[in-house]
Amino acid sequence: MNQILFYSQIIVSIALIALITLQQRGAALGAGFGGGGEVYSTKRGAQKKIHYATIAMATLFLVLGVLNILIQ
Repeated sequence: MNQILFYSQIIVSIALIALITLQQRGAALGAGFGGGGEVYSTKRGAQKKIHYATIAMATLFLVLGVLNILIQ
């Protein structure tokens, strides 16, 4: 059981990295370092789905980490 949690956490972390990278793709280089936040825009379409998927993956990563600690 511990091995399953460990490997699933690795898979979720890779997916989380990919989702975060996809969110930064349309932004300028300065937005990655905290700049370029002067304009407010709403998320639409695929960008909104990627945003919600990132939140879900981050939550799943946190839950897997807590379960991994509790089972050890």
